[in-house]
Amino acid sequence: QVQLVESGGGSVQAGGSLRLSCAASGFTYSSVCMGWFRQAPGKEREGVASIDTFGITMYADSVKGRFTISKDNAKNTLYLRMNSLKPEDTAMYYCAKVGGSWCSGPRLGTDDYRAWGQGTQVTVSS
Repeated sequence: QVQLVESGGGSVQAGGSLRLSCAASGFTYSSVCMGWFRQAPGKEREGVASIDTFGITMYADSVKGRFTISKDNAKNTLYLRMNSLKPEDTAMYYCAKVGGSWCSGPRLGTDDYRAWGQGTQVTVSS
């Protein structure tokens, strides 16, 4: 079955960087859309970045220019490089997979995503 396992979270000071990883299994990784989401306490889960089959990416306005999503099809791993971190980036970060075996067009809405990891915590202090 589909399995997504995030890692790489931690505590950093504002201005610092982290790289999140999401190891995927149970599906043909190269032909799907994947995304990173985050949820802070008391807030709704929001899309941060997405990448599709062709490597086309999409970012939330709040992270454009600071975060980079990428994937390594050979390793079945999704990444999120986060630079210039701000306290407002503090949240639990989740990776997710859009339903189906093939997908084009990155997307940040949660409705199309059918499989989720357990999350990794990112805490940014000022």
